Amino acid sequence: MSPAVGADFLVASPLLWLTLTLGAYLAATMVSRRFGKPPVLNPTLWSIVAIVVVLVVTGTPYRRYFEGAQFVNFLLGPAVVALAVPLYRHTALIRRSAKAVAGGLVVGTLSAILSGVLVVRLLGGGRDLWVSMAPKSATAAIAMAISGRLGGIPPLTAVLAIATGILGAVLGSAICRAVRVQDWPARGFAMGVTSHGIATARAFQEHEIAGTFAALAMALNGVATALATPAVIGVLDRLG
Repeated sequence: MSPAVGADFLVASPLLWLTLTLGAYLAATMVSRRFGKPPVLNPTLWSIVAIVVVLVVTGTPYRRYFEGAQFVNFLLGPAVVALAVPLYRHTALIRRSAKAVAGGLVVGTLSAILSGVLVVRLLGGGRDLWVSMAPKSATAAIAMAISGRLGGIPPLTAVLAIATGILGAVLGSAICRAVRVQDWPARGFAMGVTSHGIATARAFQEHEIAGTFAALAMALNGVATALATPAVIGVLDRLG
């Protein structure tokens, strides 16, 4: 087999892209740990950057990459279900915080929807753009479904959701410290309700209680966003 044919075979092999995905994340995690896990060295962020660079340099289409990386995507389901373990472990604390959780969910969900929509509208963006922005704080799968149903652009919504998660993971803790939010449940819930799974992973790195409330917020916000976004968009459509 010639070197050129061998290279083409490797690029076309699904195993290569699975290995690249896992290797990039492990390398980014090692670097993050080496420097004390600062938010700016978020492993998800830098593994995405590394993979994008490789795909661009090799001219590999995303569909071919996903043929190999889809196994990791499949594991997202069990990973989300596994979040039930810390939720069960801290059930008593969650029950005591029920009123605060309910209030935070309402404020957080509406703020997340309206903030993006109003910014895009003020900048002169069309309806398809601000509808795409509206569900950005829900997980990507939920956000894309909402966007598609309401007339947005699902691929754009996916990008916005991922960017929101990464920004929340990188900046969430610093913002909480800046506004003097020291309570772990409050910090975790704020990160989860605004920046879903990526920020939830960061919250677990900081404290188990923070991660637990971030997971709770992520789950509740997915449902709340699916219910609230059509209503908010409907009101804005009537207002013009």
